[in-house]
Amino acid sequence: MDKTRKVSFATLLITIGIIYGDIGTSPLYTFKAIVGARAIDEVLVFGGVSCVFWTLVLQTTVKYVWLTLRADNEGEGGIFALYSLVRKNGKKLAIFTMIGAAALLADGIITPAVSVTAAIEGLSMMKGMEELSVVPIVVVIISIVFFVQRFGTERVGKAFGPVMAVWFGVLFVVGITQIVHYPSVLKALNPYYAIELLTQYPQGFWLLGAVFLCTTGAEALYSDMGHCGRRNIRITWFFVNICLVVNYLGQAAWLLHNGNAALGSRNPFFEAMPQWFLLPGILIATAAAVIASQALISGSFSLINEAINLNFWQRVAIKQPTETKGQIYIPSINTILWLGCITVVLYFQDSSSMEAAYGLTITLAMLMTTVLLYFFLRRNLHWHRITTFALLFIFTGIELSFLVANIAKFKDGGFITVLVGGAFFWVMYVAYYGRIMVNRYINFIDLRKYYDKIVDLSNDKSIPKYTTHLVYLTKANNREEIEEKIITSIFAQNPKRADVYWFFHINRVNNPYALNYQVEELVEDKVIKINVDVGFRVRPRAELYFKRIINDLIANKELNLHLRYNGSTKYNPELGFKFIIISRYLSYENEFHFREGAILKSYFLLRKLSLSGQSAFGIDESNVVIERRPLVHQPVQDLRLARKIF
Repeated sequence: MDKTRKVSFATLLITIGIIYGDIGTSPLYTFKAIVGARAIDEVLVFGGVSCVFWTLVLQTTVKYVWLTLRADNEGEGGIFALYSLVRKNGKKLAIFTMIGAAALLADGIITPAVSVTAAIEGLSMMKGMEELSVVPIVVVIISIVFFVQRFGTERVGKAFGPVMAVWFGVLFVVGITQIVHYPSVLKALNPYYAIELLTQYPQGFWLLGAVFLCTTGAEALYSDMGHCGRRNIRITWFFVNICLVVNYLGQAAWLLHNGNAALGSRNPFFEAMPQWFLLPGILIATAAAVIASQALISGSFSLINEAINLNFWQRVAIKQPTETKGQIYIPSINTILWLGCITVVLYFQDSSSMEAAYGLTITLAMLMTTVLLYFFLRRNLHWHRITTFALLFIFTGIELSFLVANIAKFKDGGFITVLVGGAFFWVMYVAYYGRIMVNRYINFIDLRKYYDKIVDLSNDKSIPKYTTHLVYLTKANNREEIEEKIITSIFAQNPKRADVYWFFHINRVNNPYALNYQVEELVEDKVIKINVDVGFRVRPRAELYFKRIINDLIANKELNLHLRYNGSTKYNPELGFKFIIISRYLSYENEFHFREGAILKSYFLLRKLSLSGQSAFGIDESNVVIERRPLVHQPVQDLRLARKIF
């Protein structure tokens, strides 16, 4: 059954556990960031909660829950799924996608840090623990979260839903108990108070940087659509949104009910709790923060996996710790995020300092999603130009306002996420455009011209047989084309004689989990081409596909393969085959312009650090030969080499 349609109590509970970790823990620090050390008054408090409410309405509910969730790619969401739907509308959309994805990854180094730190800081409100240093505790908790990724989270993940349901229940109850003391706080739902804060309060506009923290998890909400389905998200968001708004109103009510003194280092979230519930509240908040961290880490793994499959990232090792579909573990990304989180905790020391740096990059991600969404609504759903442009204007205006307000955070630590995001962007830019540059110099030739020569080689008994089935991985989409380098490899100084020549093409398609193939016999029993369509969320396994395809062909008595010897013996029934992967390296004969040189040198450097070709395509080392060929991109033009005469 389609995930988008399936709705039950169990799926709703799972959705609450998976989707809302980030946005659900925002009450831990958002209102504290808005108020800061400022004197408490109605303009600040009413205006702050009004801004939060309308941000949740416009950004989260309207933009993401109502609009963006429409952009599902076979039920999958996220910026790469959205890009797959709209990339035919222009090559420049790749840049917007890279910026958005890099910003989301950069967000991954600060979200766990600020969430867990804000939760643990509640311990300092308990008697006798006022001087407690939370940094060691936070470092240990975050380190454990990242360490367990290698084992998978299937078992503990089952508890995420109930824990987060309890968390939202706590948010609601704590909020209600404070609202009854100051019911006039409900007036803050009027947008007048938000406008008053932004236009009349001193430096009011710049408070948008703190207000934005309430919606930082909205992008993750869309990214995780494939796990739960659109309908489950929309139904649960109604419950989650009410709990969040009630809690924000409750914090505002507590602030107004407890005088005009400045808040200082206190957190209104924990202050609003009754003293007897403080310890349980801190434990539940910590559990919710850990779940939020887990969701963000898993989302980062999925993001990189999609980036690899869409050629936005160099190939890296990907593992599947459990049998659960879609659950993956990427050691290199896990290490990068862990080091980033620990660095953030050690550098900032407390959640207030982290709040000052948080949100800058995620505003960029939301802006990029808005641009891609415009093309989806206009070109894919065929919405009217005026309607789509009006939506683009509204959301771009809102997000640019948040971005400008967040720019003030750059000097307060926002530069860390900007630098990290910039590094991620450069890796994506190099992977994407470096591959385009390399592919530009791939020379495709007409394979039909070589049919007779291939048949002659296959039948030439004077040449030692290389293998029974010789398989070349090819990038050629066209039926009758092949790379010139493959023909050169076949007819090298030591020609590769085989009984059957296979040209194996893996075609990445927009359908996230597609996996199907076509077989074309170009020369009877001699030259065969296989095209395998692989979804952008599927890890390719070329050797396994080849074995399955050839065994199916033999079993079905197709292409006469069942009549020929396949390299097996009575001692070993396995097929005799060999894969050839032709790898390129940058020749010393190149003379680069600055941009091309920077991209290509970075591209080949990253390739050295990335996964090998056979591992990336799922081929055992014993069944593959790697042939290295030089790439001459810009040969030296002015070589002044003179012969010296004695």
